[in-house]
This record gives sequence, structure tokens and C-alpha cells, in this order.
Amino acid sequence: MSEAKLSKESRTVSGRWVALAWAATILFSWWGIGSYLGILAEGNDRSLIPRGPLVPPALAVVVSLVLTVIWARGLGRDAAAPAHGLGRRRFLVGSATTLGGLALTLVAPIARNWRWKTIALDEIFLNQTPRMAENPKREWAGARVQAYRRLGRTGVEVSDVSFGSGRIKPGKGGEAIASEAIDRGVNYFDTAPDYSATGSETALGRAMKGRRDQMFLATKFCNPEGNLPAGSSVSQYMNVVEGSLKRLQTDYVDLVHIHSCDSLERLLDPNVHEAFDRLKQQGKVRFLGFSSHTPNLEQIANTAIDDGRFDVMMLAYHHGPWPNLASIIDRAHAADVGVVAMKTLKGAKHRGLLEYRDEADSYSQAAFRWVLQNPSVSCLVVSFYAPQQLDEYLYASGEAPSLGDTALLEKYDRLIAGKHCFQHCGACLDSCPEHLPIDDVLRYRMYFEDYGDEKEALRLYSKLEIKADVCAGCSAPCAHACPFEIPIPERTRETHRMLTLERG
Repeated sequence: MSEAKLSKESRTVSGRWVALAWAATILFSWWGIGSYLGILAEGNDRSLIPRGPLVPPALAVVVSLVLTVIWARGLGRDAAAPAHGLGRRRFLVGSATTLGGLALTLVAPIARNWRWKTIALDEIFLNQTPRMAENPKREWAGARVQAYRRLGRTGVEVSDVSFGSGRIKPGKGGEAIASEAIDRGVNYFDTAPDYSATGSETALGRAMKGRRDQMFLATKFCNPEGNLPAGSSVSQYMNVVEGSLKRLQTDYVDLVHIHSCDSLERLLDPNVHEAFDRLKQQGKVRFLGFSSHTPNLEQIANTAIDDGRFDVMMLAYHHGPWPNLASIIDRAHAADVGVVAMKTLKGAKHRGLLEYRDEADSYSQAAFRWVLQNPSVSCLVVSFYAPQQLDEYLYASGEAPSLGDTALLEKYDRLIAGKHCFQHCGACLDSCPEHLPIDDVLRYRMYFEDYGDEKEALRLYSKLEIKADVCAGCSAPCAHACPFEIPIPERTRETHRMLTLERG
């Protein structure tokens, strides 16, 4: 473009038009980018958020930059040599306008979302759903364990709110949280080789140095890649426990679970029981248990109680809707089997529900109190991975539920209706002609969306032999199979896109 033509155009682009262009950019950023970031902050996956609102601010930025550059260059050329200082100042003003406009393009949407006071910028941009109270109350500070309960025939008194370590890793942060939990009276610690790819056991091993006698330590019969299948050799079962002992830097664990037990074959595998007996004789384990949150949970739990060899069972247990589960827990208690409740936050969707925002800070405590009102429950295990959770979670220790808790839980149930899969239901599985493990698919989606454990969700989904791409083009006989009215075909197809990082 010639200097004469540029000069002519610069005279037609006044500072007023440049100011209007940047004002439009900021407005579009407030409503467009701001809306997008706001949805991210609520915990939604970015692959499912429409990109439409991002287009106007992007175009506005381009237009504003072009106008600003033309205006600034024109000012510099139009300024006569004797007034070169004035021209330079005007050019600098133009440059400052450009940089300021770009900054405001980012500041405006962030300012719009300032109401999410405790959402850090990395949580917005990295799509990490906030899972802690936004407004922790002063009375929570320094909360400690207030109650201990007998863990069945083990005879050990364990903290009613106990430490799940699925998301802690080696390093000062994870180890400090575990150490602080011990200081506050937590004495039951649950870990596994496949938690954080052995990182959980390593972190706990460092945290409990010199304090092993203050802890009841549970791990699992599994390796860093996952569960050992039924029929694994006795030596394989023993070797994974030996590996756990090395990472935990201890001579023994108090409890070893058959991890995420989904079949009677795994529960009753003679090799796992022989391995346990040998390890117990060697003083390397004390008690045997199993964990389960699968569709045949009730069958597995009842069989374990009748079998008589299991000292502890860890079951998915939360407010509603399984009346039979409470009776099974009572059966276990009567047989002197310790009961550890897990998955107590029922999907952990409370931080991502906009309608729940004002009450989300106390949902975890209400959910815990509901579980602990059952005297047959020995303790509950919940994942700790941030210092603030020590205050929030332990404040529920020893507390009975209130009428306000009941109302809060009922509201939560209404808001998650049709969104949360009860994995130990299984009512939909027989309806799928492709034999898709619908419960696992939706569980991994929950890990991704609600737990914020994206890497683990992607890893677990990638290992499924049958994935939800089989849902494409299917006649969807599962569409009305869910008793909780989850739109299964829609959710599974979305999940496949999400967990394979496809974009559509």
C-alpha cells in the first residue's frame, strides 16, 4: 500500500472509530468469551460447549487491531518533522491503545466471572471443576476427627471420616495433606498400587514415617495397571503386596482388599485366598477385605458375608436409592464384618451445578452425616487432595444429620436427575446388543467431568475392549432402559467424543 494511500486512509480512521471498535471488542468479550469461561467454570467439558459465542469477539479483535494500526501509523506519518515529538507520542498512544484493548479482551470475561471467587485462573483455563467449598466457614478451621467406630472383627477403632488417597502424589503437597490428616486424628488410610500410578502409596509411605503405629493402612491386590484377574497365580498376588510394602516403606499392611470386585470368580479365587493366608503367616498383612461398586454388588456382598473369610467390605453407599443395601450393611455388621462406605458424594456433581452454587459448600458434610447416621457403617472413605478439604470434610465427623441436611440432599437429587449413573444398578446392561459396559463408560465420564481426574478417565476408557463408538448408528434399545431416566444413547455418544478427545 502506497504512503499516499495509507495517509489518505489514516485520515478517514479517527481515534473515535478506534475507540468504538475496542469498546465493541470488550463488549463481545464480556458476553462471548465470558460466557464460555463461565460454563467452563461450572465444570463442563469444553468439547461439549458451543464455540459460537467465541466468533464475534475474535472478529472484533481483528477489526480493532487493523483500525488501530492504520490510525497509529497515520498519526506518525502525518506529524511534521518539527513536531516529531508530538507524532511519536501519538504513535505511542496508538500502541498503548492496541495493547490495552488486547488486555481488556481478556480482563473483561475474567471480571465477568469474578463471582466464582475461589476459582483460580488455572481452573478456568484448564477446565478443572472446583470441588471444595467456595466460602469455607470460620468454624471449620482446624476441624478434627470427633468420633471413632469399631471396624468389625478387626477390633480397631477407626476415624469415622477416613482418608482416601486416590489422587495424592509424591511431593510436598500430597505428603503434607496426609501428614496433617494424621495430626487431626484420621487413622484409617486407603490406598492402592493403581492410585496415581503407585504415587499414592509412595506419598503415604513418606508421610507416615515414624508414625506407622498411628495408622490403620489398607491397600489392594492389584498392580499399577489395575486389578489382577481371577486365576492369577499365588505368586502374582503375593508379589503385588510385596511391591506395596516397599512403596509404603512398611513391614505390613493392616488390610488388603480384592480391588473393585466385579465377579464371584475374583471374590472366591482360591489363589488369592492362599496368597492372603501365606502373607498373613509371614506377618505382612492382618485382615482381608474387598471393595465393590459394580452392578452385582449385592450378590458379591451377600456371598462375602456368607463365606466368612472377609473381615471388611468397602461398598458404594450414599443417600438413596438402594434400600436393600442398608439391610446388607446391617447383615455385615451382625456378622462382625467392618463396613467402609465409599462413593459417598454420589457423583460429586455439587460443584458443577449452577443452581446449587450457594449451598454446595455444605453438601459434602450433609452427605457424610447421612452415611454416618447408620450405626452399622464403621467409617467412610473420601479422597483428600487439597488442604482445605481437611477443614470441610472433618467438620462432619461425629455429627448427626439435621432437617436442613435432608432438604439439601433432596434438592441435590432433583438437580442430578437424569445425569448421574448409579453404577451398581445395571438395569440397562442387558438391553445393549453390542454388550457395551454402559456403567463403566458413564463412570469414567464422571471421573472426567465431576472428579476432575481427566487423565485417569482417559486411561481407563482406553482400556475398554468395547467402547461407545458402537453406539453410532445403533437403534438404541437402551434408550428407555434406565430407571433413573438417563438418556443413555446421548450420554454414551458424548462420552466417547469426550474420552477420545474427538471434537464434533
